[in-house]
Amino acid sequence: MRVLGVDPGLTRCGVGVVEGVAGRPLTMVGVGVVRTPPDAELSHRLLAVEQGLEQWLDEHRPEFVAVERVFSQHNVSTVMGTAQASAVAMLCAARRGIPVALHTPSEVKAAVTGTGRADKAQVGAMVTRLLRLSAPPKPADAADALALAICHIWRAPAQNRLQQAVAEHTARRTPQATKGRTA
Repeated sequence: MRVLGVDPGLTRCGVGVVEGVAGRPLTMVGVGVVRTPPDAELSHRLLAVEQGLEQWLDEHRPEFVAVERVFSQHNVSTVMGTAQASAVAMLCAARRGIPVALHTPSEVKAAVTGTGRADKAQVGAMVTRLLRLSAPPKPADAADALALAICHIWRAPAQNRLQQAVAEHTARRTPQATKGRTA
């Protein structure tokens, strides 16, 4: 499985590609940051994020895109920029028919470090160890993007089984629910 992790942001949008399967050593394929100038017009910044993500999608051809789920912050302008960059990432993936998964920061931290309250240094250290890197990726946005991809690789099999079980349960109940009804 090849996953593009996206840590959305307008100034720095972290991107990282990880390949592998749950239970086996993972491989970093690429890591970086799509940057936009803070003083540029919003529409131009979003376009730059879109163009940068499209380049990553072209170059690395991921099977899945994992994006950090936007959470409520006290700073509305920060959360708006993050949400807008997140939407651009989802749009780029959808345009290509690539499934998108959203993971909360605490889910990612818990998957990678064992605790949902880990700080950025702990996440960077575990990403370095899990991917057998010589040093933590810089800036932290890049390490966070790799952590998102790792989280998705590890959680996707269980999530897929759960979704399949729910679908099968619903399918079994549907004929019973409609039994005896007339159209």
